[in-house]
Amino acid sequence: MFRWHKAFRQGRESVEDEQRIGHPSTSHTSDNVAKVIAALDSNRRLSVRLIAYQVGLPKYIVHEIVTAELQMRKVYAKLVPKVLTDEHKENRVSISRELLDREMTLIFWSK
Repeated sequence: MFRWHKAFRQGRESVEDEQRIGHPSTSHTSDNVAKVIAALDSNRRLSVRLIAYQVGLPKYIVHEIVTAELQMRKVYAKLVPKVLTDEHKENRVSISRELLDREMTLIFWSK
């Protein structure tokens, strides 16, 4: 805060960041996201560390792609989507109804 105050007092007018020297970050690109998706398609049970090794990216970048970009999380050693699609929801309902019908049939025949 004090540095900003000093810079504006000395004549700075813009609140935007100034150009910096160095290499821009290029690891979070659509090409790298496609590589991570391909690795996940081959095996959903891969860890983030193994995916990073296969793809050749840092582990934290692969973790960011998997969690933020693809919205997936680890469940029982398998990467799954965080948000269910309508198709997944309908599939869950139909399976639940089928299991409930089976249970009711077993209860009926056991009496």
